[in-house]
Amino acid sequence: MKAVNPDDPSALDARLTNVSKTYPGGETAVTSMNLGVRRGEFFSLLGPSGCGKSTTLRILAGLEQPTEGTVAIAGKDMTGVPPNKRPTNLIFQKLALFPHLTVAENIAFGPKIRRQSRAEIRTTVTDMLDLVDLAGYATRKPAQLSGGQQQRVAIARALANKPAVLLLDEPLGALDLRLRVQMQRALKQIQQESGTTFVFVTHDQTEAFTISDRIALMNGGRVEQVGRPDELYDRPATEFVATFLGDTNIIRGAVDDRVLRADGFTCRTPGPGTALSVRPEAIAMRPRLTTGFDNLFTARVTDLTFQGASIRFQVAVADSGPELVVQLPAKDARGIAAGDEVEIGWPSDAAVMLGAGN
Repeated sequence: MKAVNPDDPSALDARLTNVSKTYPGGETAVTSMNLGVRRGEFFSLLGPSGCGKSTTLRILAGLEQPTEGTVAIAGKDMTGVPPNKRPTNLIFQKLALFPHLTVAENIAFGPKIRRQSRAEIRTTVTDMLDLVDLAGYATRKPAQLSGGQQQRVAIARALANKPAVLLLDEPLGALDLRLRVQMQRALKQIQQESGTTFVFVTHDQTEAFTISDRIALMNGGRVEQVGRPDELYDRPATEFVATFLGDTNIIRGAVDDRVLRADGFTCRTPGPGTALSVRPEAIAMRPRLTTGFDNLFTARVTDLTFQGASIRFQVAVADSGPELVVQLPAKDARGIAAGDEVEIGWPSDAAVMLGAGN
């Protein structure tokens, strides 16, 4: 995808500027949100239940109006514009396919409402069926399809309207795990082939990592951080981001000259801050470590959990140091048992400092 300037409104298909949403009872769902979705990207709103992600999607769709701020879609101000006048389509977890219509008729519904010619509608339906890999299912009814096939029909029906932005509110949540993984791959492929901008809501971090070009991680109605999946995981801006996206070890203490001190425990850090985050898989562990590290400690294994390809260890650093989680590939963990004395270590740049202007 060609890089665009996120500060250039003409390069964005969706933009929220200083958007807040407070309901009549006083509950604030979204606070001072500034967000830009680039043209042609798969953008996800990720966060725990109640963080404001679905409200943000509904504001983009026009189903909710912001208490403050402005909404732009495809470069045009859509603040106050009703849903049916916006260049967006919204897919919910409940797909609401028309049960009495065939697959082809479901897809043709939007173009018919827009009074397209029969020839245009036939072309659109054929193109959409090809896009979602359902060319042989045109005459079937929704009840004759699997859950994944129904998902594809809903996507085709939405894309038939040629929206500037397709909005998806946890559409895969009702599927079983295997089908959900299949549909994640299919959804990403459909987005790439159509070139349509997708804004996707999910609470599942693995799902967001799998399909997203960029992610906005939300918490308490605010955006904590926006970035590529690897940026959020490897360089979290806040403690919430670090702990929400997988396991991490948080060590708090006073930092002076890139040394963190906490209750007699010291370690080297990559910079200033008030807390250090180091991922379990970034920590090496052996009965004896032969490779030098900025941080090297003696520890004792207090617990371990077999996780298939990896083993998760709980270790207590000697001399009243912190308890840490270490994750090793199973092949590298053979022979290490609970109660064993080990050495653990990590380079200082494998950690991230939090609380220093993040």
